[in-house]
Amino acid sequence: MQKFHLRKLQQQQQTSKYRSGLEERVANQLSNLNVSFDYETEVITYTKPEEKGRYTPDFILPNGIYVETKGQFVTADRKKHKLIRQQYGDKLDIRFVFSNPKARIGKKSKTTYADWCERYGFKYAAKDIPQEWIQERK
Repeated sequence: MQKFHLRKLQQQQQTSKYRSGLEERVANQLSNLNVSFDYETEVITYTKPEEKGRYTPDFILPNGIYVETKGQFVTADRKKHKLIRQQYGDKLDIRFVFSNPKARIGKKSKTTYADWCERYGFKYAAKDIPQEWIQERK
């Protein structure tokens, strides 16, 4: 009985033009009351208020390289570093040292911390600051 119910629910989800069961329920209610309505026909744009953020790098090497160490590289950190890169470009040389650069950014994602760094142009290393970074001249 449960398998049949689940299959029926999946079929409803695939054939319904509504995004949720509750939306479909409300649409049915309005229809049953002979109330005409539009469904998702308008888009309302809005501007999210500007929000100042602050970033305190973990380490600053004598050559000006910023080193950020990460065990976990959560979404908020990734967003922050993308914004910093967009706003400062190459003026700030921020590099990452990960405990495991092969870790995935999310349970369902195939993207690793290393992949993310390569995509957004950040240098990275595993566990220790590479000697080359320390000796690099700016």
